[in-house]
Amino acid sequence: MSLRKWSKLFLKTLLVGAVAALIVGLILQLFNGGIEFTGWADVLIYPLILLGSGALVSVYSQMGFFAYLTLNYMGIGIFRRKTWQYIQIVLAVLALLELMFFRTFVGGSTSLQQDLILGIAILIIAVMVAYLKVKSTNANAWIPTLFFMMAISIVEIIGVLQIGVSNATIFMVVPLLICNAYQILTLHKVTQDEKKS
Repeated sequence: MSLRKWSKLFLKTLLVGAVAALIVGLILQLFNGGIEFTGWADVLIYPLILLGSGALVSVYSQMGFFAYLTLNYMGIGIFRRKTWQYIQIVLAVLALLELMFFRTFVGGSTSLQQDLILGIAILIIAVMVAYLKVKSTNANAWIPTLFFMMAISIVEIIGVLQIGVSNATIFMVVPLLICNAYQILTLHKVTQDEKKS
């Protein structure tokens, strides 16, 4: 991937994250009323804060994406392709189980229901994104996409889960998953264009 292609992907993902955070933030404000505005300045500045926060989330997502690409490259180089696929399946399942159960039973967290809902939502989104990726590329993309959307996304959101605030979790997780889905679904287009040129 050339620097030009990477910068294009970076800027587009930045925009996706900013817009996703703006929409999620406005919906949360509309339905939960988390912030009380004291004047018009607050009303005008709030969308800018949401856009900036979304841009930061997208950068965080992109760090995870390039860490995944490096990990995948190393995994393919060290293990046979079939073995690396089994390892990815095991790691994805372990990450999902850790998200859904480990924090409650070992960490003493009392949010089992929220963790189950979040885990199931991530699983559903991962399956949908993997289906779209396979449809636009080939069947070999199924397991790496599931691994990225489940294991890497869960590693990325661990920090926000420790805050324990539902709105903060929703505000970070939704744009992060959208950015991750966007990157993994457009990667083959970026690399194909590079191969053609």
